[in-house]
Amino acid sequence: MTARINMFDNEFAAKFGKRFAGVSLMIQSSTLPGTIQELVSIRASQINGCGVCIDMHTKEATAGGESPVRLNLVAAWREATVFTDAERAVLAFAEEATRLADTHRGVSDDTWAQVSKHFDDDQLVALICLIGMINAANRMNVIARTPAGSYEPGMLAAMMK
Repeated sequence: MTARINMFDNEFAAKFGKRFAGVSLMIQSSTLPGTIQELVSIRASQINGCGVCIDMHTKEATAGGESPVRLNLVAAWREATVFTDAERAVLAFAEEATRLADTHRGVSDDTWAQVSKHFDDDQLVALICLIGMINAANRMNVIARTPAGSYEPGMLAAMMK
């Protein structure tokens, strides 16, 4: 795949990217568990077809100790036995929040109730922000046709230095 535009070589995009990465790092530092953050980011990126984000988040999850079996089953989480109830709740939440236009009702009350059982208000806010950010990143990368495969764990944090 060839990128339509290199978002990393453009001065405006580089400034925006630094701020965007800063917000992402703020979410990473929240009390929302890192494993949950990566699972949500992977699932939203799968739904949106964002290869570069799938590349980034599977590699970050692997570097964080996530198992290949669980990563390979994220797309089929409903049929998998390797996810906790809390993980299943956030995967359902991520799907509904990513597919807002599909149902014209947003996140269902049942899904909200399930995710609320497992996370406090600060974690729920971080989860909402995370889903907004990953969906924005997915859209920018898909529009620009940013190619996947070259991400190395820690690159996002390195952008901030």
